[in-house]
Amino acid sequence: MTETDFDVKKPKKKVEVCGYPLSIFFIVVNEFCERFSYYGMRAVLVLYFRYFLKWDDDLATTIYHTFVALCYLTPILGAIVADSWLGKFKTIVYLSIVYTVGQVVMAVSAIHDITDTDMDGTPNNMTVHVALSMVGLLLIALGTGGIKPCVAAFGGDQFEDHQEKQRSAFFSIFYLSINAGSLLSTIITPMLRAQECGINSQQKCYPLAFGVPAALMVVALIVFIIGSGMYTKTAPKGNIMLEVCKCIGFAIKNRYKHRSEQFPKREHWMDWADDKYDKLLVAQVKMVLKVLFLYIPLPMFWTLFDQQGSRWTLQATTMDGDFGILIIQPDQMQTVNPILILVLVPIMDSIIYPLIKKCHLNFTPLKRMTVGMLLAAIAFVAAALLQLQIDPTLPHLPMASQGQVKFLNLNNEPINVRIDGGAEHPVAAFQASNDYLTFDKPFTVVFNKNNMTREVHMSLESETRHTTLVDQNLNITMVTDISKKPDEGMNAIRFVNGFNTTLNVTLGVGTVGPLDISNYTHIKQGGAEFRITNTLGQSCLYTKQMGFGSSFTFVIPSTFNIQSPDCWQAIQAVEDIQPNTIHMGWQIPQYFLMTSGEVVFSVTGLEFSYSQAPSNMKSVLQAGWLLTVAVGNIIVLIVAEAAQLPDQWAEYILFASLLVLVCIIFGIMSYFYTYTDPAEIEAQFTQPKYEQEKTKDSILMERKSSVKRRDTGSSQSSKGSDNNIDLKQSKM
Repeated sequence: MTETDFDVKKPKKKVEVCGYPLSIFFIVVNEFCERFSYYGMRAVLVLYFRYFLKWDDDLATTIYHTFVALCYLTPILGAIVADSWLGKFKTIVYLSIVYTVGQVVMAVSAIHDITDTDMDGTPNNMTVHVALSMVGLLLIALGTGGIKPCVAAFGGDQFEDHQEKQRSAFFSIFYLSINAGSLLSTIITPMLRAQECGINSQQKCYPLAFGVPAALMVVALIVFIIGSGMYTKTAPKGNIMLEVCKCIGFAIKNRYKHRSEQFPKREHWMDWADDKYDKLLVAQVKMVLKVLFLYIPLPMFWTLFDQQGSRWTLQATTMDGDFGILIIQPDQMQTVNPILILVLVPIMDSIIYPLIKKCHLNFTPLKRMTVGMLLAAIAFVAAALLQLQIDPTLPHLPMASQGQVKFLNLNNEPINVRIDGGAEHPVAAFQASNDYLTFDKPFTVVFNKNNMTREVHMSLESETRHTTLVDQNLNITMVTDISKKPDEGMNAIRFVNGFNTTLNVTLGVGTVGPLDISNYTHIKQGGAEFRITNTLGQSCLYTKQMGFGSSFTFVIPSTFNIQSPDCWQAIQAVEDIQPNTIHMGWQIPQYFLMTSGEVVFSVTGLEFSYSQAPSNMKSVLQAGWLLTVAVGNIIVLIVAEAAQLPDQWAEYILFASLLVLVCIIFGIMSYFYTYTDPAEIEAQFTQPKYEQEKTKDSILMERKSSVKRRDTGSSQSSKGSDNNIDLKQSKM
């Protein structure tokens, strides 16, 4: 029995279906469920931070990218554990358990009822939810990153040497399962999040949005374990990454020891490792370092790319998601990316690249990657232009030390408002002043109606908005307005009762007394029907088509006739915050540009890296590639925190500019890069050994022939002499 037989544990009876090992079907199902779990959770993550944990946009973005960075750092740890200690199978099982626990903890953290002691729908101890979610995300990052380098390689281990065609088809199916899981999850989990659930109060259903991915992860783990008896399991043989790191470390250490001028210089600093390591390994490390040097500018691409799940999703929350036949949630816009990938990859391979080749253009892999980076930069310019269109539709909220106020006239005739002795501003009956007025110090207001005048000294709280109700006697009542757009595309509405009796309004508004105002009620986009009922049981139906993210104050005037068939026409809608008017479809161009850049950059980058890497060091470059993704997400944190730009469009332009600058640097590096053939370089070291072995075999054969010929007699002596000459020549 050979050493290889001890290293590989094969199933007693290998079952095949259509020429494929049955075990790979368990692996493909496992990968689909795991990718559904990961991308489904990640799709709603930034909105969970923003709306459930009540973090601002910057903190939500920071934690989101920290999590993504961890997910791409831990694969290095997973690869080392699998290759050096546990093996792929046990690593996948153990870290999948960690992964599953993390998803369950994440789902529990989103249950608002566990700390909602006063049952108002808002958690009373947010620290518990934050702590649980951070623990959950840490476990998920460890789990998903740890198994990432193992699953595909474990699937490849299931095939025999003669099943090369089936192995190639498996990797295509495996990649398809990844995209299918990603696509379906980014469609389904935002729909689950948009539902309302709860024990004591109905809120957005984040527990369900995280719970379904957790359930899929449980399924993934169970399916993978069920196939245990069918797997071919390879024992750990040592990790090449550790060997590479040791070799590099020794070269640096040895070079430092021999830094004196009395020691002759060597052609390459890695040549200082020749004293301990095989020349072939040193040559292979040189090739790897040559490619890794080109990786240095690449994280900037991922800095922009991964903001699709953070900044672009937050941008979508300020837009109109009504596509007619369906309503798109902000986090569902991320599905544009996997859909476009499925469309653009075959178009690039079948049409674009062959067309460029026919035009005799030297479109090398490094040039493709440069174009991909430029496309990503243009995508962020498109995002900035879109943000410039969105900004005028957003409310201009008061800054620190400022307050804002508007005046609502409850009289059945116009009034005039004069502020600090300035010009008079007319306010129509049952209407509000045109917009909020901003003040940073106390001011005096004079109200005037016919011959009646009233002077009022007013001061406003910092960073607040107010509406001042002015009644028939010019008495005022100041109420506090919401000072930001309603969360999650909801609409904040309230009713002012200028009628002389108490009224009851449906849709959660409740009872509103005479000359009083209701609290805010949040309602969804679409047609809203309010039933207004007086104390006598008489009612009036008022309908209003609501958009996304608006705020309205509905004024029921003193002239309101509840018995009139057109009673609804007397009700006045005062717009406090306008709805989102820029359509979400305008994000598609930037998604198209970014996905085009991804296809040209990412697919080509992996292809180039593998073509330039030694055969036994593909995993090292894979780890380096994943590391660029992690570093890219860390750059988001650094730039966003350091820049502190007040306008989002300016931040988009900053990132685009940085990527263009990096793209120029990468273009220069690419110009001086020389393409190599790793197989040819490796052959320079392996060929002499091969020739040496071949010569030894030839000598043995010649010796045997000489003995035989010596026994045949003198008639063959001359030939034997010739063979001895040949033997000497072959030894030389």
